[in-house]
Amino acid sequence: MRRLMSIWFPHLPAEGMIRRRQELKNIPFVLAAPDRGRMRVTAASIAAQARGIYTGMSIADARALAVGIQVLDHKPGMDQNILTALGHWCIRYTPTSATEFPDGLLLDISGCAHLWGGEEKYAGNIQNSLKELGYTTRIAITGTVGAAWALARYGKQPVILAMPGEERSALMPLSPAALRIENNVIDRLQKLGLYTIGHFASMSRSVLRRRFGAALLNRMDQAFGWKEEPFIPLQPIVPYQERLSCLEPVVTRSGIEIALKQLLNSLCKRLIKEGKGFRKAVFKTYRVDGELRSVEIGTHLPSQQSAHLFKLFELKIDQIEPASGIELFVLEAPNVEKVRSSQEALWHNSTLNDTRLSEFLDQLTGKMGKGIVHRYLPHEHYWPERSVREAKEPDEQPAATWLKDRPRPVRLLPVPEPVDVTAPIPDYPPMHFRHKGQLHTVKKADGPERIESEWWISEGEHRDYYIVEDETGARYWLFRLGHYSGDWPHRWFLHGFFA
Repeated sequence: MRRLMSIWFPHLPAEGMIRRRQELKNIPFVLAAPDRGRMRVTAASIAAQARGIYTGMSIADARALAVGIQVLDHKPGMDQNILTALGHWCIRYTPTSATEFPDGLLLDISGCAHLWGGEEKYAGNIQNSLKELGYTTRIAITGTVGAAWALARYGKQPVILAMPGEERSALMPLSPAALRIENNVIDRLQKLGLYTIGHFASMSRSVLRRRFGAALLNRMDQAFGWKEEPFIPLQPIVPYQERLSCLEPVVTRSGIEIALKQLLNSLCKRLIKEGKGFRKAVFKTYRVDGELRSVEIGTHLPSQQSAHLFKLFELKIDQIEPASGIELFVLEAPNVEKVRSSQEALWHNSTLNDTRLSEFLDQLTGKMGKGIVHRYLPHEHYWPERSVREAKEPDEQPAATWLKDRPRPVRLLPVPEPVDVTAPIPDYPPMHFRHKGQLHTVKKADGPERIESEWWISEGEHRDYYIVEDETGARYWLFRLGHYSGDWPHRWFLHGFFA
């Protein structure tokens, strides 16, 4: 049984501004924006409305009506930003929330209300919490999007509950505007004396379509539950998620750790049953003041071990600031993968090192950040910079074998760097070379080793590589590009460093 909650914020822009600037709480002010060359009121505080100021009034008239009223710019996108933030705040009550621009939210509360003792207490808790944040609200709970929207804005009670199947009867006494139809349609209905939905709901559909268009019938069908209406949540629902609500706000690290362990144990049990493991996990904490704090971990192999995952999170718990308290914890696994039986056996055999290596890599990445660990495999290319590639997985197998007949530098430059070289001709190693302004005298050398580009790539000339050792004992990998010729200077490059 689907249950939907619509939350209407009748004073959203003004109350959102007061939340940002508390000094505006008890003074009349308006938000204004240009309209056809004149500044007009786009929103007014309750104090300003009490003085007769309304939306659409010119700022000149507003100042004449209320001397000393404060005028603030209504910045583009401000309402949407406030609504989006409130929508994310409501995720503490349900994983599925959406915005109803310009002044409302829509929550899918199916299966959530019983955790608060029923729909009435659930709605009251949300309304009181939003009131503490400074927002006036009207709430309705029904089985359809259209009915919830209509009852929240045109119903007579602050919290309205319409049971399944009762949406149609609940909408009968409301104005046609409650159906979210165009103003010109509303005007035509009222000119004919159809002042409520009940006045025309039972009329012939062909007559309504001919006189008022198909949009009216579409909105009626959606509100009555005869036609499905799309619901687009603010964030996609993560299939692997666990939530933990708190009776009292949590303000200590130990409390956060207890909640995290409980969530990890629950989610790991579910993944074990399905033969899957974490590759990425996000731990979210929703604070009493409406702020969200989260930390994220990743693993090199799919993991179902809550103790190992907790150690990874433990490195980042200090990033979570409880402030006035955390009232909801959420653990999500946006990325999971199937766990191989051979991998799971590693956890029960301490003589194997694969799991220890994977754990170590996870901890190293968690402590020092992503991109700190790399694994390289041989690639089927001759040129050194193309002869290796980064592995996508820790256990990925190479398609080729490492070249062992010739030594290769420990550190290979991604792009060879030019050097100035003094060398006998034609194929002798360098006597001296200068790199980044520093002169090196070659004491020992070995080479040349000729490496040519693959014919199917054919980029540039061949290279003659030399291993050289300078006066300090440091070893370098140099190459001369192309054939030596006395007609033009030959070019030398530094490509790597030996240990």
